[in-house]
Amino acid sequence: MNVTVTRRVTFSAGHRLHNPKFDEQKNREIFGACANASGHGHNYRLEVQVTGPVNAETGMVVNLKEIKQIIEEEVISKVDHKNLNTDVDFMRNVIPTTENLAVKIFEILDSRIGKGLLSRVVLWESENNRAEVCR
Repeated sequence: MNVTVTRRVTFSAGHRLHNPKFDEQKNREIFGACANASGHGHNYRLEVQVTGPVNAETGMVVNLKEIKQIIEEEVISKVDHKNLNTDVDFMRNVIPTTENLAVKIFEILDSRIGKGLLSRVVLWESENNRAEVCR
């Protein structure tokens, strides 16, 4: 039997939604106010879910303390209070939509957590908008 555990963290970051292949008018049509040249920011909520069997010796699927540390090292330290367009290496040359950011976070965490345990990443950019990446 598998059990899913979730670690939730928050961070703040700014970005601008803009495709350099489009002119300013087309960027405004597609991205609206999010294409503002000065950018804008969000207080993001990140939920990381790990699924697997409970270890009989520890009573845990994984040690959430270790998951917290991985998230801090691989994600939070790189994105918190940063501009996603210019300050975050793994988002360079990527339109920093919530969807793209969630996919990148999933890929990064999956490579660190290992064993195929990462089952889902949910990234909220607001109370109304989120992106979810599932295995």
